[in-house]
Amino acid sequence: MPYTKIMIHFIWATKNRSPIITAELKPLLLAHIKENSLKKEIYIDCLNCVEDHIHLLISLGREQTVAKTAMLIKGESSFWVNKQKIIDQKFEWQDEYIGLSVSESAIGNVRRYIANQEEHHRKKTFMQEYNEFLKAHGFSQENFG
Repeated sequence: MPYTKIMIHFIWATKNRSPIITAELKPLLLAHIKENSLKKEIYIDCLNCVEDHIHLLISLGREQTVAKTAMLIKGESSFWVNKQKIIDQKFEWQDEYIGLSVSESAIGNVRRYIANQEEHHRKKTFMQEYNEFLKAHGFSQENFG
């Protein structure tokens, strides 16, 4: 049996970065994503969100890809929110996302970063954070129009 451990830090926003993840929606959304991911054999180490975006730390299975995993979580969770009618408007995630590999030695730091999203975003907007991630990991802003 092959042994793999590929940890990915995912970040994506709501469509147009709309602040639609309400205090009522947040715990329901996070619980649903965790529960549904288990059914799809997607292992979520930790996750958290604020009103306009989400962070997830995921261990990819040996046959899972970054793109397929993001698509499954994003598509199913937005479908679920809309079906439940928890908020008054259509819920959508933006198409783009960031998926970054995480080394074993950095897992604790990423977990803490994800857990402290509310505090972190009192000082910094999502776009500031997003652009810092792109720059820190060598992505060209031209690729993310």
